Amino acid sequence: MALDKQKIKEIVLKYGKNEKDTGTPEVQIALLTERIKILTKHFERHKKDVLTRRNFLKLINRRRKLLRYLKSESIERYNKIVKELGL
Repeated sequence: MALDKQKIKEIVLKYGKNEKDTGTPEVQIALLTERIKILTKHFERHKKDVLTRRNFLKLINRRRKLLRYLKSESIERYNKIVKELGL
């Protein structure tokens, strides 16, 4: 259910400035998107998992806030990340 270290490392290398860059909005948005995809598959099997659904909605809201922040800071970076992640 959680992301493994190798997958996190790949995402950080792809969207970050270097291998230790986990703070930029692009990396955080990409990591949240990957977790959201995993939880979406989880809910196909476990429809009544209410606690996980609540945390899932928290993840979606956190990603929405990060996207809003990125859009206000740099529209080019926002458009790039939305296009790459297919949001």
